[in-house]
Amino acid sequence: MWKDLISKLTANRKYSASASPEAISVAENLLNLKFPETLKSLLSEADGIEGEYSLDLIWSLSKIQEANIEFRTYKDFKELYMPFDSLLFFADAGNGNQFAFSILSGEIRKDDIFCWNHEDDSRTWVAPSLERYLEWRLSGRLKLS
Repeated sequence: MWKDLISKLTANRKYSASASPEAISVAENLLNLKFPETLKSLLSEADGIEGEYSLDLIWSLSKIQEANIEFRTYKDFKELYMPFDSLLFFADAGNGNQFAFSILSGEIRKDDIFCWNHEDDSRTWVAPSLERYLEWRLSGRLKLS
């Protein structure tokens, strides 16, 4: 489903091999969070998707783990930004801004996608679902500034 959708939207894409259910489960346990079904199904098809100019449309599972741990534990971030425990980052805009699902009371309850702005620490709604995030990002409707 995901590869078909992305293939319809752009010819500039590169898929990594799929992530196993076991690897996804390990990542969920490491981050103490159940991933949204949409993200799990996408990672099960492709463990990361690279778009035009080698920008990651969706990070690999290992990058999702590493980035989320870093954002939540890096000492200097605690002095500069609001806590990141309320976000599950899964992609970046290539300019320092990050895309994420919102975590409420320890779980992801909605499919909405937000953009965290690294310059002003704002968290802005950008799409109602992972599917729309991909469609809008690849069509240019989602502005990356």
